[in-house]
Amino acid sequence: MFTLPLDDGDHALLRPLEPWQAPEFLAHIDRARATVDPWIPWATFSTDLASARATLQRYADRHAADTGRIFGIWLDGTLVGGVMFPRFETDSGYCEVGCWTEPAGEGRGLVTRACRVLIDWAFGERGMSRVEWWVATGNTRSIEVARRLGMTREGVLRQRYPYRGARQDSEVWSVLAEEWPPAGEGASAGDGAASGVESTAGVQRELDRLMGVFMDAFTNTDGRQPDLDAIRDIFVPQGRIIANVGDEPVFYDLDAFIEPRQKMLTDGTLTEFTEWEVSARTEIFGSVAHRFSEYRKSGRHHGEPFEGSGHKTTQYLRTPAGWRMASLAWDDAPATAR
Repeated sequence: MFTLPLDDGDHALLRPLEPWQAPEFLAHIDRARATVDPWIPWATFSTDLASARATLQRYADRHAADTGRIFGIWLDGTLVGGVMFPRFETDSGYCEVGCWTEPAGEGRGLVTRACRVLIDWAFGERGMSRVEWWVATGNTRSIEVARRLGMTREGVLRQRYPYRGARQDSEVWSVLAEEWPPAGEGASAGDGAASGVESTAGVQRELDRLMGVFMDAFTNTDGRQPDLDAIRDIFVPQGRIIANVGDEPVFYDLDAFIEPRQKMLTDGTLTEFTEWEVSARTEIFGSVAHRFSEYRKSGRHHGEPFEGSGHKTTQYLRTPAGWRMASLAWDDAPATAR
């Protein structure tokens, strides 16, 4: 069995997960269930030793047929997460990568590094043309991994599948062989990025990242602290944010926008809050760019659950420090109680 290190020492290791490891896998899934169960159906089905072994056996069968694989991430000898190929289609040249983790494995970059190992192998050893990432629209942690991997969001399949009594939307992200590795990760001297020519794909990934940082700054779910100061890092200092949700637009500089929202997100007024893009259209011309986004949000306001949606329009500038947001305006659809 191979074992690959995921850090500078031997603290974090990647290796295959096999049916004989079902007891360890089940104990790990029990620890991870609260964060994994809402998004990964097989976690729901792995509830005892027999069902956990069956889950791993399905992947062992896929491995034997060269149609899928599953790997675990061990941190200091404890299984804390994993990555997988749910689909591996050699005839058509594409595969899907997925991931999961328990709280003890979060915040270390282990899942992202493990996914890079799988993508490197899929492109470099197996000659795949395309790697996909399928994720429920509300799974913000998984979406952030896709962004860190330099993937491009291709669209949203609305109400694609039933789970827990509701129809779920799926986002589709992907990266192509010619786009891997992302700019700045081992590009050769002949690459456009290395020669100073900024590719459209590279700019798109950076604009995706900036929007991801903006959206994630407000998140205070699962005990997370919102990080609205991150907004200062992705805007030009003279940036403006505009609310156009009433009779007249309201214009904010960065301080005027951040301070009251930081208070609401930390004083109990707005809890379990998250917002995410469900679609976006971006246009890039030289050193300027524009993005039109549809987004959704959910949380509790004074303890009452709500859901909402709306649209944002964002302008970007390429500056000596890199791409930055210059202005953002939004309009909300009326919020609905859940």
